[in-house]
Amino acid sequence: MDKREFARRRKRLMDMVDHGGIAIQPTAPERVRNRDVYYPFRADSDFHYLTGFPEPEAVMVLVPDRPQGEFLLFCREKDPEAETWHGRRAGLEGACELYGADDAFPISDLDDILPGLLENKTRIYYTMGRYQDFDQRLVGWLNRVTSKGRAGVHAPDQFHSLAHHLHEMRLYKSKEEIKTMRRAAQISAAAHQHAMEICKPGLYEYQIEAELVHQFMRKGSRAPAYPSIVGGGANTCILHYHENNEALRDGDLLLIDAGCEYDHYASDITRTFPVNGRFTPEQKAVYEIVLQAQLAAIDKVRPGNHWNDPHMAALEVITRGLVDIGLLKGRWKTLMKDEAFRPYYMHRTGHWLGMDVHDVGDYKIGDEWRLLEPGMVTTVEPGLYLSPSIKGLPKRWWNIGVRIEDDVLVTANGNEVLSHGAPKTVAEIESHMQLASAA
Repeated sequence: MDKREFARRRKRLMDMVDHGGIAIQPTAPERVRNRDVYYPFRADSDFHYLTGFPEPEAVMVLVPDRPQGEFLLFCREKDPEAETWHGRRAGLEGACELYGADDAFPISDLDDILPGLLENKTRIYYTMGRYQDFDQRLVGWLNRVTSKGRAGVHAPDQFHSLAHHLHEMRLYKSKEEIKTMRRAAQISAAAHQHAMEICKPGLYEYQIEAELVHQFMRKGSRAPAYPSIVGGGANTCILHYHENNEALRDGDLLLIDAGCEYDHYASDITRTFPVNGRFTPEQKAVYEIVLQAQLAAIDKVRPGNHWNDPHMAALEVITRGLVDIGLLKGRWKTLMKDEAFRPYYMHRTGHWLGMDVHDVGDYKIGDEWRLLEPGMVTTVEPGLYLSPSIKGLPKRWWNIGVRIEDDVLVTANGNEVLSHGAPKTVAEIESHMQLASAA
């Protein structure tokens, strides 16, 4: 993403912080996987949103109206020996030249320099509770500044949540962000299509997962946006199934919930299809209910509707559908009011999507669902999960789990389904799988 995009974000945030304020945002710490092996590093989303800086051990400080420069970056210095072992560093010069910092300092000097930046400021913008070690260091710096009171130095006496301002900014995607998310969805949709093409009885769930990751990476993604869910048969009814270690059986459904991360932006797609390429009548009946629920929900993703409208549209279709196939009995309005659908459908119909797969942003303003506006991106993902554990469920419906999920952008006139490239109707899926198996 162009560094001018990051500069625009910082400028907008500094207009909120204004003179007398200071904003502080560390990146994420490195995490140990086991013994001396670390997980691949991924920058804190808020930190990356403002800086684009990809390295660990870094802290961003914004000081509006600072004569020497407003954007300060504390980071690791260049170190030829360390870089031989662990890879290149931008260093202080690169922090300025490549990432637009007005001033850069060694991360080792943070304890010496940051207290001075806090002196005589009135407001701190910082998100408490995310990184407890850094929270404690900040409290220590404030105490040091407070101790200088008799010398005429005062410490900030107002504490503001940086996340409150920053997450509202992140909720509305810019043209550059939409372009990136559209590409992430395209890559993931193609991977789901490929999974349909190669799926057959006898493969293992993890082999399908491997194909997904391969498709992600060969097209420019460096990693999945979240652990891929690849569940066949009874595993389709486990919402966050992650073992991915069972064989796929003829006659079962396969549910795949997987999406890549591309340039720090997530995609999130779910498709459900028959392992052998043909839906059974029961599978088709359930699938059609979920598909119609999703289409009804997507239709409600438009400016002026509120966040809960798509969910309510999906619930109506699902409740009516369960009545139609005989799993619920009674008037659909009464059943919906009584939440009779809950044994079969127990989650919400979507969530915000962006740099995080469950992205930031309030769903309510006060006690009211917030209105959908252009630039917001949400998933739409209704489902039905017919587990044998549901009391009285006839056996012919057992282990039919269906979820269909797409990434949907709110536009000025309606919506755009970013993930439209993955086959979704029964006819599309069966035709695509049969053609692939015949090739």
